[in-house]
Amino acid sequence: MENASKALIIAGAILLAILLISLGIMIFNQAQDTVSNSGMSEAQITAFNNKFLKYEGNQKGTMVKSMIQEVLATNANQDVNGGLTVTVTFTGTNAPASGTTPSTSKIINKNSYSVKLDYSDGRVNKITIDGTFSS
Repeated sequence: MENASKALIIAGAILLAILLISLGIMIFNQAQDTVSNSGMSEAQITAFNNKFLKYEGNQKGTMVKSMIQEVLATNANQDVNGGLTVTVTFTGTNAPASGTTPSTSKIINKNSYSVKLDYSDGRVNKITIDGTFSS
């Protein structure tokens, strides 16, 4: 009889320990989701990034101009993107001013430009364009 009561106490303690560990893991996962959440779901981030992935690498000026038009449209449509914008930085010879409202006026159609995407919270937040621009 004494052994049975001790076994029940031990079983109860084990169940309580499992419950506390499960609760701790659940709280940790919720905190992790809150910290890493940028306000966009995975599908939204993928759709957002896919607009720019095709422009990454070496591109002709015409493609770079198309990408800048895409950036301008994205930045103008902030209410759909949760207030997120994309900044364009120009580097190279005669590079124009950088910012969230880039201009295509100094991009030469026949020139080749290097386009690099930078990510923050899993989404494209900065694009760097390197090359020779018109003066």
